[in-house]
Amino acid sequence: MTIGRVLVTGASGFIGRCLVPALAEAGCAVRAAARDPETIDSKHGRVEAVLMPDLRSGGVDWAGLVQGCEFVVHLAAIAHASSAIADADYQAVNCEAVGALAQAARTAGVKRVVYISSVRAQTGPVADGVIDEATPPRPSDAYGRAKLAGERAVAEALSGAATDWATLRPVLVYGPGVKGNMATLLKLARLPVPLPLQSLTGRRSILSVDNLASAILHCLTSAEVSRRVFLVADMAPMRVSEIVAAMRKGLKRPPRLFALPHRPLALAARLAGMGDAWARLDGDLVVSTEALRECGWQPVVGTSKALADLARTAARS
Repeated sequence: MTIGRVLVTGASGFIGRCLVPALAEAGCAVRAAARDPETIDSKHGRVEAVLMPDLRSGGVDWAGLVQGCEFVVHLAAIAHASSAIADADYQAVNCEAVGALAQAARTAGVKRVVYISSVRAQTGPVADGVIDEATPPRPSDAYGRAKLAGERAVAEALSGAATDWATLRPVLVYGPGVKGNMATLLKLARLPVPLPLQSLTGRRSILSVDNLASAILHCLTSAEVSRRVFLVADMAPMRVSEIVAAMRKGLKRPPRLFALPHRPLALAARLAGMGDAWARLDGDLVVSTEALRECGWQPVVGTSKALADLARTAARS
């Protein structure tokens, strides 16, 4: 399948900043929709920066943005779980606006919509065993439930339509500008002191933003992904100690990691109000990417190298 003009929503976000130039370099004409189009680097002749509508307002009119596009990649979303965000906002942005976009794509004759969902549509922040696409979805919060509803809205809007779709459920994505727990680990890796991180034994699937961009490009071109949902991650899960060791290698430092008794550390985290963060860092969340790899996708960068590159980039900024 050849690629024509691609609408990318949320183009100025963490993933969009990597995806838009990757699509342009692959020969795509990109309509990059952002809340502030001036933040889009459109010096590349293939990139057209346009204004995103307000997805919280309800009744979003996508017709003008999808007009003339052959493909849509929908990144725009409330991209994290927080008790401070109202369920209604999650529903409006991560579900209702998604269904409206899929319907607009159908009306405009778009060839395929690639919807970027989340592993949280399938599971909570930790899970026993290895998760795959056959694992029944059990989102544990409003964010995950809205993402799952968004997936279903796409499938329903495009049911029986000539417009095709594919959905990706990425795990924790990392790369330049990352926030949250991965940014915290990056700060720890840069400290010139030993760290007691070998006490954290949980295994986590993570995903380089470059590997996610390559998976999205694959979903735009592969006939085999048609009307399917895929988990996407780097090849092998890692422990927190392995993540920090890879970052420190990028900084040309030894790992300098050691273990302390697990129970006192967990108790200290809870007393410090960091019990949830501790559970996410110490618990398992491992996914299988076999289904997407069977459709021909392969990661373009190894996890250790990507983490090392991230640390070097952050140190220069």
